Amino acid sequence: MRPLEREQWEPTARTHERRAGRFADPFLDRRNRGQKHPVEDFLFTYYTLKPGQFKKWHPGVGVILLDAPEYAAQKFYRPATAAELEAAGVDAARASSLEKSGEAMLVDVEAFLEKRGSAVEFTREILGNTAAKPGFFGCFGMHEWAMAYKSEENNIRHEYLQLRLGSEGTNQVVENNRIRCSHFDAFRFFMPQAIDKNELQPTREQQRFMEQPACLHANMDVYKWAYKLLPLVDSELLMDCFELAWEIRELDMKAAPYELRDWGYEPIEVETPAGKAEYVKIQRGFSERSVQLRRRLVKVLDDARTASGTEQVRA
Repeated sequence: MRPLEREQWEPTARTHERRAGRFADPFLDRRNRGQKHPVEDFLFTYYTLKPGQFKKWHPGVGVILLDAPEYAAQKFYRPATAAELEAAGVDAARASSLEKSGEAMLVDVEAFLEKRGSAVEFTREILGNTAAKPGFFGCFGMHEWAMAYKSEENNIRHEYLQLRLGSEGTNQVVENNRIRCSHFDAFRFFMPQAIDKNELQPTREQQRFMEQPACLHANMDVYKWAYKLLPLVDSELLMDCFELAWEIRELDMKAAPYELRDWGYEPIEVETPAGKAEYVKIQRGFSERSVQLRRRLVKVLDDARTASGTEQVRA
């Protein structure tokens, strides 16, 4: 356990707030003005972590925040005991004073695991399974095209965007390319006529076994698994996951069938050999980063379980 004085942890908290604010504040400004952004809004509208929660700093497991009364109201925090503070190197007199004031706060690992134990086990399983698999680099982003298939009959999800190749051209790309999507939360948005064109039929029940580390959407979801583990996960790891998801979202939409040049995004033409090669080159880098982030998240969970199992008597 590591104690941090307020003058140590508060600047870190402010740095995180600025880092998160670079992404969250423009979204909030657009939302207040009733405007949409087809690429940048996604991580705040599809995922459920609210911008205010996103900007809140968390130190993670193994840290005691000294002089931190504001964390008393945060879920899954508790005051440190004098015994815990002394074990962390705080002198006995101050440890006793901090215990009485209740202003030394730490993540309540036991309460988190007791409340969310089944979710933690699922998360650890899907992260570990996915990180251990080889990636499949032959999908070329066709999931987005399958979501826009037969738009002349179905309409399209992004109703304010035009299709780069038009409806007929988009249909031809779907019909002339292999579709092998393993991610249920992409597959469930396929247009009805595209469902049977997918070589796989992923389900929610099979998700933990079907995810693989080349999938853009599975790698964006690493951010989801990270925020679902707050406050066990520290905010630096959360932001590393978010920033990877942000970059992946840009690739996902550049390779999608939509015309986004007016928004500042040059297309990656995955309907061509050159576009496919460019897509895979970027995809491989994202896959490598996602595996490392999954391993870091698994370590957080393993450390939390160890801490919970070996925690000293509080009193």
